[in-house]
Amino acid sequence: MIGLSRCFSAGLMVAAVLTAAPAIAADSPPTLLGAFNDWSAFQSTTGDGKVCYTLSQPKSSTPKKARDPIYFLISDWPGRKARAEPQIVPGYQYKDGSKVTAQVGAAKFEFFTRNDGGAGSAWVTEQGDEPRLIDALKRSPLVIVTGMSQRGTTTHDTYTLKGIAAALDKIHAACGM
Repeated sequence: MIGLSRCFSAGLMVAAVLTAAPAIAADSPPTLLGAFNDWSAFQSTTGDGKVCYTLSQPKSSTPKKARDPIYFLISDWPGRKARAEPQIVPGYQYKDGSKVTAQVGAAKFEFFTRNDGGAGSAWVTEQGDEPRLIDALKRSPLVIVTGMSQRGTTTHDTYTLKGIAAALDKIHAACGM
């Protein structure tokens, strides 16, 4: 029963993330590669070719306000030669020019923001920080993402990282990266 529930939840995530994350505008329906505790792995095809990604939703969010679906994604794009590219989808538009931070243990990573089509997204500011962030995510139990909405509300989303290493291994294998 738990496995079915996990797959159903993962299926709901697929539908929501495709509408919430303009960076992964799939040409084909995503295929669930597996559910790994709090992370689900998918494969799809876009105009840039195959894309594999893992995503999770936060376990807690403050303040408690209505938002569109919220995700932390990590994608492999073989056609772009991009491996383990983190992206945050906050469920709102970011304040123009604002920065987002992801705190993993004592380490903080800065993300730049972009609003597109009514949705916000954030990516690691310094590309060289991506491998350090991924390594920290694999070794830590939590990541806390802090951002600011266009209305000036500061949000804190806490994601558990249980299952992230297995989910990353699955997407890397599926995309040959």
